[in-house]
Formats: sequence, structure tokens, C-alpha cells
Amino acid sequence: MDYYGSMEHIHRFRMIPVVIALSFATAFGGAQAKPPASPTSNGSNPPPPNAKLDGNLFYEILLGEVTTRTGDPGAGYALILDAARRSRSEQLYQRAADIALQSRSGEYALAAAKAWQEDHPQSREANRYVLQILIALNKVGETAGPLRQFIEQAPLPNRVGILSAVPQMYGRIADKAAAVSAVKEALKGELENRSTGAAAWISLGRLQLAADDKAASLQSLAKAKAMDPTYEGQARLALELMDEGISASEPFVQDYLEKHSNTEVRMLYARVLLSRSNFSAASDQLTRVTQEKPDMPEAWLLLASLQTQNQEIQRAQGSLRHFFELTDAAGEAQRNQRLMTQAYVLAAQISEKQGDLEAARSWLDRIENAGEIFSVQRQRASLLAKQGQLAEARTLLRNLPGSTADERRLKLLAEVQLLKDSGENEQAYRLQSEAIALTPEDNDLVYDQAMLAEKTGRLDEMETLLRQVIARQPDYHHAYNALGYSFADRGVRLEEAKRLIQKALEFAPEDPFITDSLAWVEFRLGNKGEAVRLLRFAFAKKPDSEIAAHLGEVLWSQGNTSEAKAIWQEGLRLNPNNSTLKDTLKRLGVSL
Repeated sequence: MDYYGSMEHIHRFRMIPVVIALSFATAFGGAQAKPPASPTSNGSNPPPPNAKLDGNLFYEILLGEVTTRTGDPGAGYALILDAARRSRSEQLYQRAADIALQSRSGEYALAAAKAWQEDHPQSREANRYVLQILIALNKVGETAGPLRQFIEQAPLPNRVGILSAVPQMYGRIADKAAAVSAVKEALKGELENRSTGAAAWISLGRLQLAADDKAASLQSLAKAKAMDPTYEGQARLALELMDEGISASEPFVQDYLEKHSNTEVRMLYARVLLSRSNFSAASDQLTRVTQEKPDMPEAWLLLASLQTQNQEIQRAQGSLRHFFELTDAAGEAQRNQRLMTQAYVLAAQISEKQGDLEAARSWLDRIENAGEIFSVQRQRASLLAKQGQLAEARTLLRNLPGSTADERRLKLLAEVQLLKDSGENEQAYRLQSEAIALTPEDNDLVYDQAMLAEKTGRLDEMETLLRQVIARQPDYHHAYNALGYSFADRGVRLEEAKRLIQKALEFAPEDPFITDSLAWVEFRLGNKGEAVRLLRFAFAKKPDSEIAAHLGEVLWSQGNTSEAKAIWQEGLRLNPNNSTLKDTLKRLGVSL
């Protein structure tokens, strides 16, 4: 339901005044029954409506519409509202409220809506106007009663849908805690009702999460599950909590998916797992989706992308082939252009990894979406650079259109990445400085500059930049991890390194690369057994050549040379060009 519909789409006066007035006359002429008397806003009882529209009322409505149309909405509002009170017409009350809303006079609109509600206390439409206007005016504390009435007046089969929409109704409220308080008061009865309790608790939980009260949101999630373990909304709230770093909500998702075949929820779960760098679990979920719904192209494409990232090139090709078969069968009219573009780019990446640069260019040439021109040209530039044509690649990027500051920044960052991939770190460092000058508050850019500072030997500057990011954004876990790992890799300030990396793990407890950093500190501290345990855990979660380099070195130092070589060989299979792994083998004098 669009609860903001009437606030955004006011009925505009388009007909000539006489026709409008006659339409009111028709409405009143058919009203034979007298509605029950109720107090008006000034406390007096209105007279009963006439069976026919009398001349005075006709003239007042006509004059109100004319003055509104000719640029005096205040006078028109007053005339229409007076006519509404005299006639007790719901249409006129609504018209008065709409005139005020159209003139951006929220308080006058509220006055008209409240007068309408007082005259027609059982009118659901009048109550809806009051509720919407109160929310729009940020008068959250006054919304509990109207919200309760709005829900209670709805047919029982519709209440779950209405309850699910409550967080959206309050989405623009600045005081999130006040919204939680008002909604909790309004939903008292629904929270205890078996048929609506789960939906009510989930809506409350979503508002609590918006108010950053994650503990309360988790409690609401548990209460919703107790009321109705089959309700899909609990899985969605649990995923939102997972996305905010609340790992305790994950069992709710897992339990729901064990008992229900819901491909949409499973896809959402896979995406959250990907965002948490839990690639193995994400792959399992996507595989399940393709088994449960093998005709879902998006699932095959996402699985192919993950397999490519994991260097499972043959499996990625198979998944991508399934995607193309499904889209070909669907026909041109049914194809999602955005997905097709992503698929062509992924196919180009796979060809590039296989060393077939001509095939990669061929895939990119299939892209027709003009909106994707930047990403396509960026990949074309990458192909040129790999062919030794770095200058041509940079020219290609610089010739892309870019009139706004944001477009110029994107072009600079694309060129920085090109230089980094080509090993030109000094030039990349200088260009990154230009990008930061355009958006100096962007912590991601400052972090990337810190990494380039390290690669160019500016270690003091790297530390300064990372501490600057931490000061500005205390939950930026990558900065803690990078600084701690840098200390560990150089064998300096190891206790501080450990504290920094443990802090990073507090924010991202399942990140295998941060676990790898902690293991490297433990190794430097002489705790080889703990280092092996952590590295095995990290490598199982995310097979990666850099983690393989570290695990192999610790095993080698323990005399377990055969397993170390096996791990290193697996690392080379994953990425034969990884600099950490190549440097490790060279330093230890190992030939595989």
C-alpha cells in the first residue's frame, strides 16, 4: 500500500467551477438519510444536511473553488472547510485538506483532517489523512491513536500487510526512537494477537533496528518467531540484522530455510554472506537456489561470478553457460539488459583469466547498453595494459566523458587501478592524491592511499592515514587490520598489532583475511600452533593464494614440508601471479 500516495498526488482542480459545483449538487441531492450528529471542531452540533444543495452552500463551494484556482488558496480553503462543516460532506473535508496540502500548509491540512475525523469518527479515510499528515509534520507522538484505529478498521485478512508496511510509513521520521515508542503503543493489541503478532513484532523490530537498537530488534525477532515460526518476515529481519553485523540472527535465517523452500530469501541470504566474505557458505546457498529453481538466470549469473572470484574457472563457465541458455530460451523481449551486460563483462573476465584477450574483447563488443560504457571502457583499458599498451589504455580512460566532479573522480580512480595492476605504484600514488582532493572526506579513498603509501615505502604516512580513517570512522575494520598486519609483517610492535587486528575482528568476526592477519601475528609472536589453527580455518573459509602462502610458511617452519608444498601448489593454482606467494617461495628457496 502507498501510504504517502495522497501526500504526493493531490487531486488538482481542472474542471470549470460550475461543473465542480454541480457535481457537489448531484452528490448532496442523492443523500436522503441523516447521519448521526457529532460535535464539530468548535464543540457545537452541526445542522443536519439538506436533502438538496441550497443556493448559499452552492455559492460557497463555487466561490471557494474559484478563489483557490485564481491564486488565493487560503480563502478557498476557509470557504470549502466552512461548507464541509455545514454540510458534513466527507468529499468537502477531503477537498479542504487537499487545498492546504497543495499549498504546503501542513497545519491547516491537519486542522481540516481532524475536523473531518471529529464529524465522521468512523471514517477510515479521515483517520488515514490525520495519520499521514501527522507523520509528514513529524508529530510522531500524536500518531499512536490514529495508527491503532487505522489497523483496527482494516479487515482482518488485510492487517498483516498493513502491519508489514508500518516501518515504511515512519521511514522519513528523523526521531527514530520516538517512532518506536509511538508504534509500540499503537500495536499493543496486535503484539498479543496470534494471527497478527508475528507481523507486529517484525515491524517493531525493523523500527528498532532503524533506531540502532539492535538488541531490542533481536528480541522482537525472537518474539515473532515464537508467535509464528512460519512467517517469512522473520527471515528478512534476521537478514537485515546480519547485514548490520549481528551474527546471532543468522540461526533464524537458517532455521527458516531448513523448513521452507523460498528462493528469494535464499538469494538474499547468499548476498549477505557474500558481503560478509563468507564465500563458501554463499556458494552453497546459490547452488541450492539453482537446484530448487534451475530456471532462475540471476542465480546462475551470481554463482558464476562467485566461482570466477574463487578461481573455479571451469565451473564458472558452466554456470555462465546455463545463464545464457536460459536467457536465449526466454527471447529478446524477456531479457534483462542489466543482467546481460553483467554476463558479458563476466565472460570477458573469464576469457582474460584464460589468457584469451581477443575473446575478452569480443565479449565486451556485445554490450549495447550506453549506461555501462564506463565499466566497459575500463575493462577494455585493462586488456590494453595487459598487452603492454599502458599509454594507450590511459588515453582511452582519459578520453571518456566526464564533466562533473564525480565523473572526473571515477575516471581518476579507474586510471589509478590500471597503474596499480601494472605495478606503477608511484604514479598511482600521485594520481590517487588528485582523486582525494575532489572528495577529501571519502575514507575509502584515504584507505587506498594508505595502501599505496606502504607500497611506495612511505610507512609513516601509511600509519598516519590509517589512524586518520580510524579517528573519523571508528568501525572501519579494514584500517585496523591493515595497520596491524603491516606491523606484523615487519615484525614490529607485535602486541599492538594483535590488539588492532582483534579490534578489526570485533567488527567483522567472519572475515577470513582478518583471521589470516591474526594468524600472522601469532606466528611472529612464536605461537605456531595457534597460527596454523587460524590459518586452516581461514583457508577453509576462503581458499586464497595469500592465505596459502602464510599457511605453507608456518607449516614449513614446523618441518611439515610435504603439506606446505601441497598448500603452496593449491595457492599457485588459485593465482599463479600472487606476489606474496611468489616472494615466499623465493625467500625460502622452494621450487615446486
